[in-house]
Amino acid sequence: MAGGELGWYSVRSVFKWKGWAGEPFEERITLWQADSLEDAIELAEREAVSYAGANDAERVEFSQAYALADDSEIGNGAEIFSLIRDSELSPEDYIDTFFATGEEHTRDL
Repeated sequence: MAGGELGWYSVRSVFKWKGWAGEPFEERITLWQADSLEDAIELAEREAVSYAGANDAERVEFSQAYALADDSEIGNGAEIFSLIRDSELSPEDYIDTFFATGEEHTRDL
């Protein structure tokens, strides 16, 4: 960041819930203002320990971070996380494999 300005970063963390049937996993993305990607991950990992302790969950030692563009405005439509993955899967199989396995705790809208 130029001139000592803090940048915006999102960090994806993973938790295993102990008090739920089947002990499901949670993927959680949090938003941080920090000096660097590394600082944002450090802040997020500290917060993740507190979050896990308050929710009978185990923090999985895994973090992915994303630096928001310097000119991004935080608001409707702002891209806060992006992950690009190579795959030979068809679009439907890709969704079924990584996002909609049938095991998610969601509600239909």
